[in-house]
Order: sequence, then C-alpha cells, then structure tokens
Amino acid sequence: MTKEEIRAVTLAKARLGPGQVVWDIGSGTGSIAIEAARLIGDGIVYAVEQKPAAVELIRENMRRFDQKNIQVVEGRAPEALLPLPPPHRVFIGGSGGQLGEIVRLLAERLAPGARLVINALTLETLTRSLALLGPPWEKEVVQVSVARTVSRGHYHLMHALNPVWIITAQKEGDEGGG
Repeated sequence: MTKEEIRAVTLAKARLGPGQVVWDIGSGTGSIAIEAARLIGDGIVYAVEQKPAAVELIRENMRRFDQKNIQVVEGRAPEALLPLPPPHRVFIGGSGGQLGEIVRLLAERLAPGARLVINALTLETLTRSLALLGPPWEKEVVQVSVARTVSRGHYHLMHALNPVWIITAQKEGDEGGG
C-alpha cells in the first residue's frame, strides 16, 4: 500500500479535478484510486490491476470507503488499457515490467493537458522512467523521504521509510488542465 504521505504528494502532483477520467495502473490495494475517487466528484477512476488477490483488495476497499466511482479493470497493462476512455490523469504505481509499452501507449492516448505521475521505488524504475520520458514530455522529479516516530520505552525515535521518487510528466505545450 502506498504510504499516506506519499499518496498526499502523488495526488497533489496529479492536480485532480471534478469530472476527470483517471487511470491507476498497478493499483495494488487501491489506496491511490480511493483517494483520487474522492477528489474527482463525478469523474471515474479505472483501477487497473493484474493480480487477483490485489483486485479483491481493491474491491474490498471500495466497499469499506463507499467509493462507487471506481471501475476495477482486471488485466495486464498495456493490453487492459486499450478499451478505456482517454484519461486526464494517469498514475503508475506498478508496470509488471511493461513500463516502456505503457508510456508509448500513453503518448498516443493522453487527452490534451493530461498528466502522468509515476511512483518509483527503485533507482532502476527512476532511470527507466526518465529515459522513456524524453521529448515531447516535460517532466519533474521529486524525492520524498518520510520518517515516523516509534516508541522505545519512554523515548521516541525516528524510523526512516524508503524514499520514493515521484515523476510528473505532460506533453510539451499542454496546459495541464483537463
């Protein structure tokens, strides 16, 4: 599950708004999809996930948080993305080794002003993302490092979580609306 602090920055970078179509590729437990659904009002989130156990977790979380504007898409990207409507916003939390194919599809399918947000946990995903997002993409990378308190008797220590790189991209010349 994407940690709360990482979700907050990821969602802020997406610049979500009412009525948007959102793809959450590699949705996992659906934590990004759930939060995005709350922020887009009458829009729709397509939570794309290939692992059956994760698909069940997404559905369970949809019920738990009473989110009805999420459609679960069980399948492997990029093939599972083909029948979906063009998105205004796309999150990639997992690619199943298909990041290149997914980004190429997005370059063709993104609606005007659409934004892409990739969460990279490894240096390999970061460098691969940057290599794939050359022209015509404008991009920004932020690294988010979070530390939380843990109790040790009467003392409190900071426990560092692994850093996450958040890559935000849109095609050059797009206004970032939508």
